[in-house]
This record gives sequence, structure tokens and C-alpha cells, in this order.
Amino acid sequence: MTIRSQNPVSQRSAWQRIAIIVAVALQIGSTFLPSLGVGEPIGSRSDAERTLITPAGWAFAIWGPLYFGSVVFAAYQALPSQKTNALLGKIGWYAAAAFFGNGLWALYTQLNRLDAVSVLIIASVLSCLLVIYRTFVRLDREFTVAERWIVMLPLSALAAWLTAATIVNVSAALQTYGVGGPWPEATVGAAIVAIGGIIASLAIWRGRGNPVYALVFLWALFAIYSAGGQAAPSIAYATIAAGLLVILATAYKLRLSENRRRWFG
Repeated sequence: MTIRSQNPVSQRSAWQRIAIIVAVALQIGSTFLPSLGVGEPIGSRSDAERTLITPAGWAFAIWGPLYFGSVVFAAYQALPSQKTNALLGKIGWYAAAAFFGNGLWALYTQLNRLDAVSVLIIASVLSCLLVIYRTFVRLDREFTVAERWIVMLPLSALAAWLTAATIVNVSAALQTYGVGGPWPEATVGAAIVAIGGIIASLAIWRGRGNPVYALVFLWALFAIYSAGGQAAPSIAYATIAAGLLVILATAYKLRLSENRRRWFG
């Protein structure tokens, strides 16, 4: 007698799929509260607590594509055909937590200042996104075309932007508490940018040269250069140095054909 053993295909929890949709709705919906008279718009809050490493205003237009990407991702992962997608199963709860954290951060900062609590929230969001980023890097197969455009691209971009946003939030929080001692603001800001550049470069190095992450972080650096870099030479030098680190790390890793296949197919 021949006995066939067949491993059942693991299905993603319906709760996970629903949680992602709800979290994306919160992420986007929370930003509309000031129009209802609740809190202060994030842009106004950012302008009121601007530091030398706050990006130029035009840089925040990136939230449009990021929100759009999160909506498309939420719709895609909820499709019946994606119930057994192992990649989505691995990253689903982290994605839901990241989207929820973005919404919570928006709610908090619209009602409060950019302080230690806002840093804790945004750092937690970044942690979730970096877990997802690492999952992309370690995936033991190639992305499908849909996964590359609908999953990898928006979540890698969000991870990069949140890396930059975290260092900006830290700078604003330090200013809120008057931390910096005898050091000039430009010196502290340049040090934070340099540290951020090192962190991003290491993420790219360990991330097989993820070009999406690199491009979005370079966008943030250019926006910092266009604002604070015009007011303080040390900020300009720090953004240029950080940008070069990011470019070199990306180029070095993408010289390998297997890394190019990972991200470009």
C-alpha cells in the first residue's frame, strides 16, 4: 500500500488581512482630523518646530505615492489568491503594525509636540519596516512581478522614508527639550545626519543594494541639503557625505548579478 503525505498549504489569517486594511485606513484617515477641527496639521507642526535638518517642504509630497502604495498593497494582500502567499504571511503583521504606528504618530503629533513619545512611536514603526526589509533580503526565491511592484517597492520606500523621518524627529525632540549643551545646532544636526547616513548605508549594504531604499533616502538627503544645507555649511557637507556613502554602498552591492536580479528581476 502506498501512502501519500501531503503538506497542507498554510493560509493567512483573515484577521491579518483585515488588520492591514484597517491600519492603512487609520494611517491615511488620521491626517484629516485637523480639517475637522481636531489638532494642528502635521505640516504646521513641523514648521513650528523646524530644525536645520528638517527637509524642504516639497519633500513631503512623497507621502502621496507612499499612501497610494499602501492602499494598493492592502487591496492586493486581501485578494483571495493571496491567502496562501507565504511572503505576505511573514510580513503581514509587521506591515499592519507599521501602518497603525504611522496613524498613531500622526494622531499624536497633531495633538502634541515632536517629543520623546513621538520618537518612540516612529522608531517602533521603523523597527517593523526593517523586519520587513530584512525579509525581502532573505527571501529564498525571486519576487513575482506583482510582489516586486506592489509589495517590495512601497514597503522598501516607506522603510527608507521612515529612516530619514526618524532622525528628523530625533533632532526636533532634542530641540524641544533644549538638548545640545554648548554645541551649536548646526554641529548637532550634522552629526545626526552623518549617523543617519551610516545607518542607511549599512541597511543598503546588508540589504543587497536595495535601490528603492537608496533612492528614497537620497530624496530625503537632497531635501535636507536644499533647506538646512543652504543655511549651514556643516549640514551641507554632512548630507553630501551621507549621500556618497549611500551611493557607494548601493553601487558596490548591485555590481553582483544575483543582487540585481533580486530587485529588478
